[in-house]
Amino acid sequence: MDIVVKGRKTEVPERFRKHVSEKLEHIQKLDGKVISLDVELSKERNPRQAERSERVEITLHSRGPVIRAEACAPDPYAALDLASAKLDAQLRKVADRRRVHKGPRSPMSVAEATARLSSAPDVATPEQIEAPATKTRIGSLEIEGDGPLIVREKTHAAVPMALDQAFYEMELVGHDFFLFMDTDTMQPSVVYRRHGYDYGVIHLKLEGQG
Repeated sequence: MDIVVKGRKTEVPERFRKHVSEKLEHIQKLDGKVISLDVELSKERNPRQAERSERVEITLHSRGPVIRAEACAPDPYAALDLASAKLDAQLRKVADRRRVHKGPRSPMSVAEATARLSSAPDVATPEQIEAPATKTRIGSLEIEGDGPLIVREKTHAAVPMALDQAFYEMELVGHDFFLFMDTDTMQPSVVYRRHGYDYGVIHLKLEGQG
């Protein structure tokens, strides 16, 4: 299992890299299919966010779905502890789901599978993020003015999947939405969390298509 530790706009001390390897070496025992772990450390520069200044995001790549957990804390070691605990919980849910599908009873519903999920990872609200002081260009988008506007661009490989699998993978990455290619329509679609345990689906159809 490869563990890659990197910093986003911050330096990663060698001591922390070693601690990450020791902290996460047990993951392979929880998921024998794991291939690699990406651990990203970032720092919130806003002094008003001192209690959330260190963010750790862990992304697990395996022969199954991608699993992600993140957390914030006053120091990187505490943030790593929180993110690691969330990742462990996600892996146990995956193991439980496998046992359900292999067992004599029918698979649990999305509502049942998500009823015991832990709360979503800590995410800073727009009011808690300082606006950029200068122009910023990300791809074809230029950010200028008071904002606040934070843009993070990512590209992911898409594998067509059914609706229930999209709900399941949304929970694994700990987000309130999940973009996927629907196997029924072969069109981009989005599942998202509404209130409580209610969910919504948006299907994208190009204008002029039947």
